[in-house]
Amino acid sequence: MSTQSLQKILIANRGEIACRVMRTAKQMGLTTVAVYSDADKHAQHVQLADEAYHIGAAPSKDSYLVADKILKVALDAGVDCIHPGYGFLSENSEFAKACEQNNIAFIGPPAASIEAMGSKTRAKEIMAAANVPLVPGYYGDKQDPVFLQAEAEKIGYPVLIKAAFGGGGKGMRIVEQAKDFISALQGAQREAIAGFGNDLVLLERYVNKPRHVEVQVFADNHGNCVYLGDRDCSLQRRHQKVIEEAPAPGLSDELRKEMGEAAVRCALAINYRGAGTVEFLLCGDEFFFMEMNTRLQVEHPVTEMVTGVDLVNWQINIAAGKPLPLVQSDIQLHGHSFEARIYAEDPSNDFIPCSGTINGLYTPVQSEYVRIDTGVIQGDEISPFYDPMIAKLIVHDDNREQALARLSTALEQFHLAGFSCNVSFLHTLANHPAFKLGAPDTHFIEEQGAALIKVDQKHRDISNVIAAFSYLTSLKHHDKYSAWDNLPGFKLNSATTITVPLTEQQLLATATADGFIIHLDEVDYTTSGDIDNNLCSVFINGEKHTSHVDTCDNTITVMYKALQSRFDIVDKHYVSEHESDALPLAAPLNGTVVKHLVAVGSQITKGDAVVIIEAMKMEYTLTAPHDGVLQSYCFAEGELVSHGALLAIVTDESKADE
Repeated sequence: MSTQSLQKILIANRGEIACRVMRTAKQMGLTTVAVYSDADKHAQHVQLADEAYHIGAAPSKDSYLVADKILKVALDAGVDCIHPGYGFLSENSEFAKACEQNNIAFIGPPAASIEAMGSKTRAKEIMAAANVPLVPGYYGDKQDPVFLQAEAEKIGYPVLIKAAFGGGGKGMRIVEQAKDFISALQGAQREAIAGFGNDLVLLERYVNKPRHVEVQVFADNHGNCVYLGDRDCSLQRRHQKVIEEAPAPGLSDELRKEMGEAAVRCALAINYRGAGTVEFLLCGDEFFFMEMNTRLQVEHPVTEMVTGVDLVNWQINIAAGKPLPLVQSDIQLHGHSFEARIYAEDPSNDFIPCSGTINGLYTPVQSEYVRIDTGVIQGDEISPFYDPMIAKLIVHDDNREQALARLSTALEQFHLAGFSCNVSFLHTLANHPAFKLGAPDTHFIEEQGAALIKVDQKHRDISNVIAAFSYLTSLKHHDKYSAWDNLPGFKLNSATTITVPLTEQQLLATATADGFIIHLDEVDYTTSGDIDNNLCSVFINGEKHTSHVDTCDNTITVMYKALQSRFDIVDKHYVSEHESDALPLAAPLNGTVVKHLVAVGSQITKGDAVVIIEAMKMEYTLTAPHDGVLQSYCFAEGELVSHGALLAIVTDESKADE
């Protein structure tokens, strides 16, 4: 097969990765075909594609995970190759096999290679034969809960339960004590079924404080295989990567070479083809095989930045039968690169995923040093049906110190409004002294806890002043249709005191000839400046500050440096968010009721698990807010629920005699 025979490509994915694959495919002259669900009709990957076809309802199990629907589109549209991206069907051997049977080039490894690595059990056997070190564990097919618990006892606690066909932290539980094993096993199996359609699990000894270092490999159909350096992905939360970097810091040349060559042996052992990643646990100078991802990784851009290789270009050419363009000695690493994953989530509320409309999206200027991979623009929706990643921010510079400084600056320039995001959290990580010194272990984020979401008070105060300045400036320009029209007390060029009616903290201000004096926490801030196209340029006590300000309904969102602050304006319809937050057993986000854990009528204690909901591919367990009796469930298992909906009612024993 020659590259000239590949002319039309279907991207069996959505969002950021679909857009990223299309960009390279278009550069190579291929016609691009998108597929989309009900929720994605107006999505950017649909807009970018030359052709687009509807494949079903919003839930991925009804659309992006239905291989038959995607294959039908491929055949009807006359495509000759399919790129699966990552997630969804990217590591589904049956889908790869079906592509081959229909004479469609699958831009990935052969089905047999996916099968070999798709089962973590089989993968461990292959690695053992290849003399790659393994972590002690149970990797067999026997899944009887009593048997698995006995195996866990042999391995020794803490034990890690992992979905054999999983990834991305889904279907994974750490079990510290034997008494928690069965419930953790059931939770892992439920997530595995929901995410991957298979509840087979394996057990491993939970290795304490390792680093997560992975190696990018690439193989062709002509017996050639190379490794393109390594990546450190140790900064993780709930087993999901947060910031990745290449190359991994602190590795000796000998260790780096040893890991790279081990990764190549892994690929050759399964007759691999295309891009793959071999993941290792690194403990000092020892490394243990963890798993092989038989697809393109989310974090592949950092490898592209330090090697100068377009990995998607290589994938398409290899699928077309071309040999690798470089041998191992040709591959050189230049400089250092970081990737930060920007998510729609609320760090202050246990990182719960968010969904909604992107009211404002302002990003740093892209250059040879800064790259942004995303599948959304301002005005798009972040759907509750899919992973809540908004964008990947990638930077590159001559060395690690300079690249990290560039990441910090770029995060300060990435502004988003409409819902909470993790930019401030990422900025804190990027500036943490321990991270600056080198890659910490995989427990770093967990151990740092609240320190990583602590808000800089000076930045918070400036954001308060900017919000007040924005509100006051809007009063100057209001008209009869303005949301601010009926708020009294403002007289231009007079010394009248004006109330800025923020719900959390009402501020007082005085108009001046060229601005306002804003009184906050017994400090006066003299302000002047302007707001143009949501960009606020304001002098505060003589110092210039710039930020983006978004006003929607009765909410002002200030995006100052990396901090996103939301300020609600009092109006007659205002209801305190805290009243809603106090609602017992309310759904923390849009999702689906997965399981009722307690029988109606049962006596329960404050903190007991009552109901599990699933959203954005993760499970959330809601607990009893007080002692009492479970009176009823408000939704059946399998029902969709909206954010804030009451899921169950528990009578409050403390109020029984009132």
